[in-house]
Amino acid sequence: MYDISTRRRALALVDQGRSLSSVSRETGISRSALRAWRNRPDATPTPESHHLGPPACERAYAYLLGLYLGDGCISAHPRGGHYLRIACADAWPGLIDECREAITRVRPGAKVSLVPKQGCRMVTSYSRHWPALFPQHGPGKKHLRDIVLEGWQQTIVDAHPWEFIRGLIHSDGCRTVNWATRVVAGERRCHTYPRYFFTNLSADITGLFTSALDRVGVEWAWAGTRSISIARKASVALMDLHVGPKY
Repeated sequence: MYDISTRRRALALVDQGRSLSSVSRETGISRSALRAWRNRPDATPTPESHHLGPPACERAYAYLLGLYLGDGCISAHPRGGHYLRIACADAWPGLIDECREAITRVRPGAKVSLVPKQGCRMVTSYSRHWPALFPQHGPGKKHLRDIVLEGWQQTIVDAHPWEFIRGLIHSDGCRTVNWATRVVAGERRCHTYPRYFFTNLSADITGLFTSALDRVGVEWAWAGTRSISIARKASVALMDLHVGPKY
């Protein structure tokens, strides 16, 4: 089952002069489907290309989407189907558990395995439906291609912005305690305060993050060219209430 965006991206690869075999290996789409799409590009999508329907749990999907955009990837299996992989640091076992739970809530019955890597676990699940659920999947690194949400994804994010923000923070963000000094009554004193950071190379993903922050009333500022800082007391309090530190 493939949505129309996946179909268009596959046809774009074919239009580049790529062989059906190479596109099939890269995308996991059968050569027969690619051939049919190429020969009838304007035809009504076959059952194989229909979207499989909304995620089983939209709240869990919003969180998983944030994790995927930050530290996730989808890769084709040579014999069909796809693997969803989310990299979760060993330092945050609670994050690993939440990622596993989100996958099983989005796709009930899906098997989830942990593949150990240096300093992290790849939370991995196999399904032929992952490209339809995450149509941002494509060749190359995310920050080198356009990342735009489909209409149904944006509807879910709008309904569950905090879960989306939480997923992005859990992947490419953090909560830290900063310190500064100031002179009080002639004495230099140390002042500490919490803040959140989010860093991602993709301007599109950063834009999705800041749009969600705007929606929930969190004030943010640029911290350099690629990082977002949340430091105002009221906004940090909101983030602590709905997101909190990794664990």
